[in-house]
Amino acid sequence: MSNPFLTAASIPGHGVIHLALLPPSTPRLKTTSYQYPLKLISPAPVRTDDEARHLVHTVYLLTYGGGLVAGDTIDLTVTIEPTTRLILLTQGSTKLFKSPGLHVVSKQCMAVTVAPDSALCYLPDPVQPFEHSCFEQSQTYNITVPAVDSQGTGSLCVLDWVCNGRQANGENWSFLRYGSRNEVYLVMPDEKRKLLLRDNILLDRDDVRDGIANRMHELAVFGTLILFGPLFRSLGQFFMAEFKALSRVGGRRWESGSESGDEEVDAAAIRRAKRHKQESVDGVLWSAALLRGCVVVKFGAPEVEGGRRWLHSLLVEEGTVVREMGERALLSLR
Repeated sequence: MSNPFLTAASIPGHGVIHLALLPPSTPRLKTTSYQYPLKLISPAPVRTDDEARHLVHTVYLLTYGGGLVAGDTIDLTVTIEPTTRLILLTQGSTKLFKSPGLHVVSKQCMAVTVAPDSALCYLPDPVQPFEHSCFEQSQTYNITVPAVDSQGTGSLCVLDWVCNGRQANGENWSFLRYGSRNEVYLVMPDEKRKLLLRDNILLDRDDVRDGIANRMHELAVFGTLILFGPLFRSLGQFFMAEFKALSRVGGRRWESGSESGDEEVDAAAIRRAKRHKQESVDGVLWSAALLRGCVVVKFGAPEVEGGRRWLHSLLVEEGTVVREMGERALLSLR
């Protein structure tokens, strides 16, 4: 006799987000499913303030209890159909709780497919590893190449950052292991994948004799911002130009924003000089590089709020994220 009850197909930590384009060209969240310890919340979509008035959907990535217990696994699949736009956010730092040892690892995997002319903006709060935690995560972004020339590729603005733990409890990079990998692929019309970027960070206490904290040189937060695609091209160019404008040798005339102080100073130079002063106060260190069409920005700061303030100020000043995705995209950086 056959079993009259359906076999449970749910997998702990498994989640699916599918942003579809329904007739007549209306973006809708077709699927938002999740299993414990993952939780997804999708508020009402909002329209951008530009002339196109794009409808942008938002999904908050949450975990029950605000973090991952040792051994928890999250596996999230995200599909973004053509001409749609999606914001992924968190409502606070993802906390990583204590593990009994390196053999019990918390894991988080996210695979994203970004269709032509679509966009993903993922600017979460930083991951916060507690003392003796052990964590690995991977984020794979598959950018579909359009079959026709009239379409552009998808666009990415994604942030991956981690802080040193609970400073109020005396923690300072006190976890056992932290690993994070970001990969960006182009998916060709024949479905073959071309690797554009692979970025890894691995902090393992057993691999560092003098401790992770000593190697971090008093930084409390370290992050990577990845920009790709036509929608965020001007933002990537802005970061590259600002990095090029940083002083390398000799003293900068901070009051004018120039090296010599002789040339005419415009409003942009004054804003840059003001920001450079704040960077110096906050102790922010950063760099930017262009790799196979991806702009990769690396940054660190002695305080989480200093890093948050720095990134927020640059994104607001350039304006693309707010204009194309809406102010909600920057909620985690305020």
